[in-house]
Amino acid sequence: MQDGYITPDGRQIGPVLLDLKNITLRFGGVTAIKDISFDIREGEIRAIIGPNGAGKSSMLNVISGFYVPQEGEIWFKGYKRGPMKPYEVARLGMARTFQNIALFEGMSVLDNIMTGRLNMMKAPIWSQALWWGRAEREEVANREQVEKIIDFLEIQNIRKTPVGRLPYGLKKRVELARALAAEPRILLLDEPMAGMNVEEKEDMCRFILDVNDEFGTTIALIEHDMGVVMDLSDRVVVMDYGRKIGDGTPDEVRSNPEVIDAYLGVAHE
Repeated sequence: MQDGYITPDGRQIGPVLLDLKNITLRFGGVTAIKDISFDIREGEIRAIIGPNGAGKSSMLNVISGFYVPQEGEIWFKGYKRGPMKPYEVARLGMARTFQNIALFEGMSVLDNIMTGRLNMMKAPIWSQALWWGRAEREEVANREQVEKIIDFLEIQNIRKTPVGRLPYGLKKRVELARALAAEPRILLLDEPMAGMNVEEKEDMCRFILDVNDEFGTTIALIEHDMGVVMDLSDRVVVMDYGRKIGDGTPDEVRSNPEVIDAYLGVAHE
């Protein structure tokens, strides 16, 4: 598995893209993450699951650079990563969605997605203010990319609608679109289907699979819906009270006695 593996559906998974080694994160006297190690390989869909309070969102925040662990190392694309500012993380090739939707409610869908392209806009401020020369060319090129994402996620009919007027499920889709606009190497999804009805979950599952398949984007996701996790994921890491208690394929995790006790709540046979 050194250089990757073939999934049961025939997809080629590449070498390690992100490697977390012995991560420990504390908040005062509380240890949120305790000595956890796992990796995420290029092209795979990697799930992080566990009961409430297990430390999943804290782990995603460590991966995204929002939290800096007191112990351990983070390696990305073969290089050790130190503390980083948000724009540096974005330039490195990471984008994320949030458990609580973080969009600009008064702006249109199109303008919200355009904010995901900010790192691609290099024109000086005076040129942007006048919308002239390089700034004009940049915006036209970036808007073309955004329109492709809008088509991909089937939200053409709401592209000019203020986000604040949209139902919850569509807001989640817009947030995914904004993350994709950054052209990430690795996409971090924090409970992308929380609060959705069955039809909205089916749509989001389809889009996540399509993003992985068509763009080759590596995906790490937190999700409470076990059916979704088992259907979408190539590998699953399980956390409980800040510890790692399981790591493997969905079938391996499903049959792990410690995982059953801690999370699934199914009696042993």
